[in-house]
Amino acid sequence: MRIVSYRTGNETRIGIRTEDGLRDAGAFPASAEAFGSLAETGLQPGTRVPEGWTPAIPLIPGARIICIGLNYAEHAKEGGREPPDYPGLFLRVDTSLAANGEAVPMPAVSDRMDWEAELLVVIGKGGRAIPEAQALDHVFGYGVFNDISIRDYQRKGAQWTPGKNFDRTGVTGEEIVTPDELPKGATGLGIRAILNGQVMQDANTDMMIFPVAKAISIISEFMTLKPGDLIATGTPSGVGYARTPPVFMKPGDEIVIEIDRVGRIASKIEG
Repeated sequence: MRIVSYRTGNETRIGIRTEDGLRDAGAFPASAEAFGSLAETGLQPGTRVPEGWTPAIPLIPGARIICIGLNYAEHAKEGGREPPDYPGLFLRVDTSLAANGEAVPMPAVSDRMDWEAELLVVIGKGGRAIPEAQALDHVFGYGVFNDISIRDYQRKGAQWTPGKNFDRTGVTGEEIVTPDELPKGATGLGIRAILNGQVMQDANTDMMIFPVAKAISIISEFMTLKPGDLIATGTPSGVGYARTPPVFMKPGDEIVIEIDRVGRIASKIEG
């Protein structure tokens, strides 16, 4: 099933993509409890959604955005690091997210805006100390994410938080694909970043150091995951700062992220 978060008027709703278009499936959940109930009981397609809807961010109130750094060995190496034994983890705040198709503002304080193609995991069932063997049972679905990073601010201090939380830089696809539509753990999927028509990243989710199940298990060692939490699983090699010479995005650029069988998101950089 392909589940779509969309806006019509001032309301955010959930739809199901079908052969004859998008079908409404109810109001967007207002809490982790409501999302967990939805994940458990399932969705049913209703009336067809008229044209004119816009993509929405699939983020329920209070959900956490948990991000993994250096989860592809070649990406670690291109940045001059060894592949880690433990994932680098950081959080994004909700104001740092943007919907698919929404303009991404170029910061006034930096010209070092970089792309990061990532697989997004949506948690459907919460838990703490989740065994790796059971972790995929907690996944509601998968989406596409662009972890746009402001590199000089990412490196201003020991923590990456500043460079990862500029407003509207975490572009989040509106479409969530349920696990039954994909290989187990969303493995074996091509993942690409395309800047102004040129392929900049071209890799496969098989290349993750910490695959989805392992990542969920590790994160749940120190925090209780809740329904609706989002996990961005890291980016492969091919980012702009590691190129010779470095390449950064600028106003007017279009950045597209694609993941085979999951989806595609596109953003224009706005000056």
